[in-house]
Amino acid sequence: MRWKKISDAVVRRLPLYLRVLDDLAHKEKVKLISSQELGELAGVSPALVRKDLAWFGEFGKQGVGYELEYLRHELRRILNLDVNHRVALIGVGSLGGALTRYNIRRYRENPDFNLHIVALFDSDAELIGSEVEDVQIQPLDVLEQTVEDMGIEMAIITVPASDAQTVAQRLVNAGVKAILNFAPITLHVPDDVQVASADLTLELQRLAYYLVEE
Repeated sequence: MRWKKISDAVVRRLPLYLRVLDDLAHKEKVKLISSQELGELAGVSPALVRKDLAWFGEFGKQGVGYELEYLRHELRRILNLDVNHRVALIGVGSLGGALTRYNIRRYRENPDFNLHIVALFDSDAELIGSEVEDVQIQPLDVLEQTVEDMGIEMAIITVPASDAQTVAQRLVNAGVKAILNFAPITLHVPDDVQVASADLTLELQRLAYYLVEE
């Protein structure tokens, strides 16, 4: 079941709530959590927590709060994180390699983390055939076939801006439905494909605005 009318702003906050609950579950023996506590730890207001969760059902009791393990389970279900998802990464340079190592090590160490990079692609002949965390780097020629064979629906793009749109289109044609884009360019994809962009330069430039002394 997907909730068609939920805004992306709400969906973006759900992983924040889940991260708080995961941290509490692993570090403390907490049974219940209030919207006040969850909001403070997630960096949002308690009212917003209650409003966000109310879109998906009734998870807590007034004056009692939320049962932590139940809410964790429900958020994982809502976010479609109750199943494993295979991820492809295209562009295994410094950033791509670092992301791959982080992802695979976390996947190995954390049984609750099920977003797994299983395929790597690059156009550099010197990289093709080598491995990152036991995943072999393949040529772009086999991108579509590998995505189909492995049932990959999510991908990470870490190629230069000049190549990103072409790579994105190939991923879309192969059936990928979700793309995390690190290239400094706006990708154009069909409406049924979700794109999240992470531009480090833009974020640093935004932060620089606040450095001016008053």
